[in-house]
Amino acid sequence: MKDFKNDFRILKEKVNGSTIAYLDNGATTQKSFQVIEAIEKYNKLYNGNPHRGAHYLSIKATELYENARKKVAKFIGIKDSREIIFTKNATEALNLIAYSYGMNSLKKGDEILLSITNHHSNIVPWQMVAKKTGAKIVYLNCDEKGQIKKEDIDRKINENTKIISISHLTNVFGVVHPIEYIIEKGRKYSATIIVDGAQSVPHMNIDMEKLNPDFLVFSGHKMLSSMGIGVLYGKIERLEKMEPFLFGGDMIEYVDLYDTSFNEVPYKFEAGTQNVEGAVSLSSAIDYIENIGIGRIESIEGELLRYTVEKMKENKYIEIYGGDDLTNRKSMISFNVKDVHPHDVATILDSDNIAIRAGHHCTQPFMKYMGLNSTCRASFYFYNTFEDIDRLIDSLKKVRGVLGYEY
Repeated sequence: MKDFKNDFRILKEKVNGSTIAYLDNGATTQKSFQVIEAIEKYNKLYNGNPHRGAHYLSIKATELYENARKKVAKFIGIKDSREIIFTKNATEALNLIAYSYGMNSLKKGDEILLSITNHHSNIVPWQMVAKKTGAKIVYLNCDEKGQIKKEDIDRKINENTKIISISHLTNVFGVVHPIEYIIEKGRKYSATIIVDGAQSVPHMNIDMEKLNPDFLVFSGHKMLSSMGIGVLYGKIERLEKMEPFLFGGDMIEYVDLYDTSFNEVPYKFEAGTQNVEGAVSLSSAIDYIENIGIGRIESIEGELLRYTVEKMKENKYIEIYGGDDLTNRKSMISFNVKDVHPHDVATILDSDNIAIRAGHHCTQPFMKYMGLNSTCRASFYFYNTFEDIDRLIDSLKKVRGVLGYEY
């Protein structure tokens, strides 16, 4: 397996004598030197305010920003780059859809179908919309492995279902939901389909022609770019009918004393000075990912996940959630150590320079449904190695002993 860590200085730096085994990629990924150099080059040579000036720097910033939009469109298989809206993250993109589309299209008696496994950012905005419009939220439940069953989909999608908003790849158990089936069922009732791709886009091949959702959202920082740049894909016919979410410079066509006409798509959704640096970083990140190939990334992560499960099963004090069947599982594993709070596990691992996440992972409804308060989560990317996993396993062996338990 190639050592991609050579491109990531942060993963080669020693802290208190050892490098960091970074296994918190579900929260954010690290940046390759190529991405960092692209950011540095932009700030050194091309920094300007896009869409606003006739001078070289503004023109260059505009060119880089719009080229990034085209690259994102191509990356997810979209022909019309106007369907790509830059946001600051997937959370803002979901809020934009909820308020600009949901708030203006729903009424009492309509149903919003969510998954119990959704991230809070794909629940809370819809709660606000439901309270304002009188619409009802309905949840797709899951089994003990965190997987949505087709029978539940069949039961809950009906003529009242107007919006379906589902995580493609869940951020706790790493389950790939049957999005194609959900979309197929939703289309029979003309429901609007929103896919949260924050966890899936960095790790899986996304065939938008096959999926054909109305909206897709994801964040750049979970796929090597800097923080503060996110993506909303929306079908052009949807976007043209939607009202803007934010108001200000560049999203207007003309402003009078008492009325305003708005710019065309995508600009009417991009108020104010945009994050050109973030767009540049995302463009460079896509170049890096495409150079490796999504198929290769899936293969590497699959090997890491299988290896982790095999090693964890050797420790009788580790409970793996979602089971050890890795069918429809990607990029992460949730677990707990018997008798030890996940936060204590994470703290002890950190003393060995091993980074994981512990908590409810912004999925409190899912945790409650599964009878859990919190879990430990190790999440992978292509630059992780078997050595990272070995360090994790070795450190987990001593967790109970540190706290005075048998181990």
